[in-house]
Amino acid sequence: MTAPHPRGDVPRKKPSAERAAKRLSTLARKWGYLISTTAYVPHPPDEIERELRVLAGSLFDAVVSEPPDLEAAAAAGGRLVELRCVGSDSLRRSLEILGKALLREPELHRVDGLAERVVLVLGALSSGYGEMLREDIQKRQEGLSRALLKVEQETRQKQVITRAQFEAVFTGSASGVALTELDGRVLRANAALAKTLNRTPAEIASMTLFDLVHPEDVEQLREDYRDLVAGKLHRLRAGRRLVGKDGEPMWATFAASVVRDAVGAPRQLITIVDDDTEVSLLQRRLSHQALHDVLTGLPNRQFFSTRLENLLREADPARGVTLFHLDLDGFSRIAGGLGPDLGDRVLRGVAAKLKAVFEGEKALVARLGADEFGVLVQNGEDTPGVVALVRRITHELAEAEYVDGDRGVAVSAAIGVVHRPPRDVTPAELLRASDLTLRRVQAAGGQWGLFDRELDRRDRHDFGLAASMAGAWENGEIDVAYRPLVRPDGEEVAGVEARLRWTHPAEGVLSHETCVRLAAETGLALPLGTWLLRTAAERLAASGASVPLTVELTAQQAADPELVGEIRRILDETGLAPENLRPGFPAATLTADTGEAADNLNVLTEIGVGAEIHDFADVTCLTEFPARTVRLAPGLVARREHPVAARAVTALIEAAHLAGAEVGVAGVESAEQAAWWRERGVDRVSGPPFTAVPGGLPRC
Repeated sequence: MTAPHPRGDVPRKKPSAERAAKRLSTLARKWGYLISTTAYVPHPPDEIERELRVLAGSLFDAVVSEPPDLEAAAAAGGRLVELRCVGSDSLRRSLEILGKALLREPELHRVDGLAERVVLVLGALSSGYGEMLREDIQKRQEGLSRALLKVEQETRQKQVITRAQFEAVFTGSASGVALTELDGRVLRANAALAKTLNRTPAEIASMTLFDLVHPEDVEQLREDYRDLVAGKLHRLRAGRRLVGKDGEPMWATFAASVVRDAVGAPRQLITIVDDDTEVSLLQRRLSHQALHDVLTGLPNRQFFSTRLENLLREADPARGVTLFHLDLDGFSRIAGGLGPDLGDRVLRGVAAKLKAVFEGEKALVARLGADEFGVLVQNGEDTPGVVALVRRITHELAEAEYVDGDRGVAVSAAIGVVHRPPRDVTPAELLRASDLTLRRVQAAGGQWGLFDRELDRRDRHDFGLAASMAGAWENGEIDVAYRPLVRPDGEEVAGVEARLRWTHPAEGVLSHETCVRLAAETGLALPLGTWLLRTAAERLAASGASVPLTVELTAQQAADPELVGEIRRILDETGLAPENLRPGFPAATLTADTGEAADNLNVLTEIGVGAEIHDFADVTCLTEFPARTVRLAPGLVARREHPVAARAVTALIEAAHLAGAEVGVAGVESAEQAAWWRERGVDRVSGPPFTAVPGGLPRC
């Protein structure tokens, strides 16, 4: 029996049509996402989703029509082409998702010969897609032919005026222009070039182009022109120094190309010369700004990355280099508390301190990010060791920086160190190694750490798994499994807990804990956790098993403002009784400053949902939050035989029972352990010895 709704409302299932419409919208959204990965679709995602929802609906109607409406299916295929869903894999991915959706749609299960109808409809869809694609290609080819014909006609017309245009450009150009023989003898020079060189066109016509160039640049320019004439260069563009009549050098850009005859043989050279004396100065200033941090004056990440390769190659082979990667601790709090202007002064102070620390070394100090700095040291005979340099850095940073009169600010930093990497390491690999080392130090709460090849290999392996997780979820490799929650005597199933299970083609079966950890690293924690909650409830309801369902929430889920609404919808759609759905809140989220998780737990309790508190190790939770069940923290469970831990466990169990809550324990590995917990009054346990899952649900 379903318990009365606390507010007097009786949970109702949504009408069949409404559920079908929702599934149709979900299908359209997933279909649109898959197509967007195979082709560039020149429409906003919401517009594509609306179009695909209409197409999906027409295909569903085509399947149930008598006979199947193949014309409508073919029209849907043509519409896909009109929407430009024409990537190399667009049709295949569309057929895959549509085939699964049509065969799995509950509303179609009553249709006789459903599989044959789906094949016919998808075949018609493919046929319409192919026909429309053929017509589209034919139209484009015809358009291209007409365009080529038009170009040919225009080309003939342009040939008539080309010489006139050349003369107009040659004489009126603000840039200097010289027409020369292949050996550099000047045939013609315009007035702009003569003005730049402070000579007359007649004077220039009696010279070679190389007579106008600074002597130190002549040989290089000759070689460039030889390559141009030989066809090694399609077009020459190079900076060279010109020499005017007064002998004063000036920077100029040479842009040269070959004038060929009708059969393609080189006949003449045309060179455009731009005076870049002022521009060159400006470019050098801009180049410096582009490669240096404006605030601190240090090289930026781009310059640092570019220089790494040369510095690695130039380093002493026996001593190598050392890379220090720093991230200031809590700088956002400093900037937020003091204001951005004073925060900038702190960053400038850090830059100055790092330069002072490495002043006597061959070192490149750079600002790599907002509050990240990098230092590459070319180790020499007298270079201090890593520990000594780290101590210098931390000591120097700890010196107070007076940024507002009498306000002294000191900073600290986490430091990842890569000491003497291989000389053939690439700059990208070296920076990635230092970054991973830095993140590992921060995760451990330390101050500094050395690069560890084995830990780096493990982290990269985990990153690879995390990166492939979204695709694995999409492909069905990640599924829901259940583990039984039993009374300590092992004879009665008190509930089930839904868990993630990833069947990886290379790694084998990955555990729920691994899935949760990787999801947190890739931003999938909330959507994957929500999917687990909904899917587990739907499958439990479909199995007919009438046992409570526990689903451990991630920290993001527990504090999600949409959690209560999502659970209400799940209860309405599955028909589960509120007391039989038991979301597990991590204890740490309930005592967080934000309070969102605590609010969610209280509201769920008000509507009758049997919320649980997991990782329970502090009786304070019992005084502030109502909970039907608490689960002891894994750390206490693992140390249960220690005298101190055993007494603490007993006290926690008694306190939970006094508060009216049951006590659960996960990770029980034997009947002896189950008996140990039974003696202490635990109400339910889970672990490898207990395998009976009701309702034929898959066991994890």
